[in-house]
Amino acid sequence: MCEKKLEGVRVAILTLGCKVNAYESDAMMSLLREEGAVPTDFEDVADVYIINTCSVTNIADRKSRQMLNRAKKENPSSVVIAAGCYIQAISEEERNKLGVDGFVGNNRKDRIADVVLECLGDRNVHETVEEIADISKEKEYEELENSDKASHTRAYMKIQDGCDQFCSYCIIPYARGRVRSRKAGNVISEAKRLASMGYKEIVLTGIHLSSYEAYDVKGGEALLKLTEEMAGIPGIERIRLGSLEPRVVTRDFAKRLSKNRKVCPHFHLSLQSGSDTVLKRMNRKYDTGEYATGCEELRKVYEDPAITTDIIVGFPGETEEEFEETCNFAKKIGFSKVHVFKYSRRRGTVADRMPDQIREEVKAQRSRKLISIEEAMGETYALGFVGKPQYVLLEEEEIIEGKKYLTGYNERYVRCAVPAEGHECGEFVTATGNVVKDNILFLT
Repeated sequence: MCEKKLEGVRVAILTLGCKVNAYESDAMMSLLREEGAVPTDFEDVADVYIINTCSVTNIADRKSRQMLNRAKKENPSSVVIAAGCYIQAISEEERNKLGVDGFVGNNRKDRIADVVLECLGDRNVHETVEEIADISKEKEYEELENSDKASHTRAYMKIQDGCDQFCSYCIIPYARGRVRSRKAGNVISEAKRLASMGYKEIVLTGIHLSSYEAYDVKGGEALLKLTEEMAGIPGIERIRLGSLEPRVVTRDFAKRLSKNRKVCPHFHLSLQSGSDTVLKRMNRKYDTGEYATGCEELRKVYEDPAITTDIIVGFPGETEEEFEETCNFAKKIGFSKVHVFKYSRRRGTVADRMPDQIREEVKAQRSRKLISIEEAMGETYALGFVGKPQYVLLEEEEIIEGKKYLTGYNERYVRCAVPAEGHECGEFVTATGNVVKDNILFLT
């Protein structure tokens, strides 16, 4: 039997930021477990703490620094390793001020076990272990895979990294590098393994999923071919696409995708603003007319598809008129869910240097108004499923108003609840929508 280099070492990983980070954290823990490490909760005492950082805003940067400091306080004799976007985006001088034991940049997370081992060995000589490359020069996709069966029933799978869009508010192209895609064969192999582990739904994710390239094609065509191949894998009942750019949704894309019955009719189309003038300042590559056309194409081929989005309020220079344009456009589209974000400055971006930064109280006011609109749209959408049979993947147990339920989502990502008795997590149930409370569709 091969000796495991980290046998018995207690390791805790804290993930900040997006679902891509979450996937990579799970993959890093899989690599560490293979070497004998013992996964430990971040709140408990560990020998090694790894913080998978986020750098999407200045607030995310600050949270990353806070968590690094907190880890050291949890166990002063522990090894603390900073990984991910924040570490990748800052300078060497800034990294040296953090006082941690090691760094793992993006496209180097497959080296995590070696870095942990080196850090443990170097504690007495106080040397910092660095595994950071110039991300702008990285051309190959970093193969990471989560080999552990988690408690989830839905598996997230990263198939793409990097971004070439350079939106004016975003640091990600500098933290993640240029577009890199995972080989289709490796995606299919992992999908088969996940199906064999009991996962029934797979969500395809990436930093800029619409740029995915495989089969010698890219964008929508590559995604179509990939989902068609995945649909033939026994055990996989649902395939859900992560965030898409509106321009990928052409008439042909929508028609062909709708023929794949395993693809969920739930589409997260990134909007960011419903004002064309704000979109131009954001350096987004579409306008509201193109966005609306993509939504129309989806609604031509799907019955009442879920269309969800992200919207930033309070972008530099956003006038009351521009904000009202966003509110009116959101109502026009009729989203089933909107993630509302108050613009947060990020040092190093074009938007950070723009004039007419919006006051925080104005951002908060606009956020509250848009959230109120979003909640009304979400309830209207959920009410459309009352009296209709729903096919739901049960995911977790919850106590709602003193009663035990199992909750999950239907194909259109409406949250549903069924009485827990006689059911278990991980199974699909078919039941009829009865009533909507707090945007939850209760089934009987």
